[in-house]
Amino acid sequence: MRQDRTVAAALIPEAGEREPLYELIELLFFAYRDFVGDPDRLLETFKFGRAHHRVIHFVDRNPGLTIAELLDILKITKQSLNRVLKELITQGFIESRSGIEDRRQRHLHLTAKGQRLARDLASLQTQRIARAIAECGAQDALAARRFLNAMIEPELRSSVERVMTSKGPLK
Repeated sequence: MRQDRTVAAALIPEAGEREPLYELIELLFFAYRDFVGDPDRLLETFKFGRAHHRVIHFVDRNPGLTIAELLDILKITKQSLNRVLKELITQGFIESRSGIEDRRQRHLHLTAKGQRLARDLASLQTQRIARAIAECGAQDALAARRFLNAMIEPELRSSVERVMTSKGPLK
């Protein structure tokens, strides 16, 4: 416990101190690079990129997601999403269905082909996470989860939690 406080003191700058936390910043960059690198290589075979991955992931996790909900999750413009979504629909990974209550709404669902790709991508990332947990231990994994959650803007945490626990259209 004493060692944890010493490490924390080294990481947390004193009030008014402005020295950037380069080590953590760089660890986040490199961890993210490798975390998305495995899926990037698979996505290249389809001529897809990270934007495609994010769309596939969130449509897989939230079947029936509307385009407006997806835009809110990804925090991107409709123009940015349109190109990616068009490619995924044209190539048979996603289908867009009219809403039952409001026919103008478009609800997104993965096709069987899209579900296979989503599972393959998640499997690659799960392997990397499992390896890290095996190396660090479950307690460190729980601490990492708390840390990552704390990195999210406080006012957005409840909406992120809702997205993470949903298995259908967000309400």
